Amino acid sequence: MKKVPLYRNKPMADSYRIPDIKPGALHRAEGTIRGSRFIVSMAHCADDASAKDFIESIRAEHPHATHNCWAYQAGRPGTTAHIGASDDGEPKGTAGRPMLTVLLHCGVGEIAAVVTRYFGGTLLGTGGLVRAYQGLVKLGLETLAVKEKRPSVVFEAVFEHRFAPHVLRTVQRMGVDVLEKRFESNVTVLLEAALEDDESVRKALGEICAGRIEFRSLGGK
Repeated sequence: MKKVPLYRNKPMADSYRIPDIKPGALHRAEGTIRGSRFIVSMAHCADDASAKDFIESIRAEHPHATHNCWAYQAGRPGTTAHIGASDDGEPKGTAGRPMLTVLLHCGVGEIAAVVTRYFGGTLLGTGGLVRAYQGLVKLGLETLAVKEKRPSVVFEAVFEHRFAPHVLRTVQRMGVDVLEKRFESNVTVLLEAALEDDESVRKALGEICAGRIEFRSLGGK
């Protein structure tokens, strides 16, 4: 998997980088600092709800950890409309906020990070904690695979059952995401395509179905 370098190669204005992590999966890195074990877990989270669900899943995975500190930024890189952070019992301002600062300046959007700590018996001090939590997030970012998120459109396509195999093969070949399929009197598929590919996708499906297809636009993302 090709990794896109962080902090450089500025993307197009209408696109931005997000973690290349499938739903339900995560990216992880680990380090030891003065006897304490630190584990950073990262995920792609496009909204506040998915970020909070991810955080809870890590807390459930590590219920006996000393701390599960977290931060997320569920929007475009650097934006603060959908953010959150927690020190989870560490001294105030030594974990969650420093982690969030790294996320806000890393050039990647829609990202959540949890740093799990198993205390090793040596106190790190305020400055040491800040460096440790920021360092773990940076460590995770070093090996994080990312991809470009391009503007997209979501629409329904409604067609006869006989065209379904050809339609589904075509949208797969064209890189269109099938969000939902309903097989009723007709077949209805909910599709998400890159904005720049919208016209070509509709044209291809129209040709496959000999014009016997209906499109219903549902907006963009």
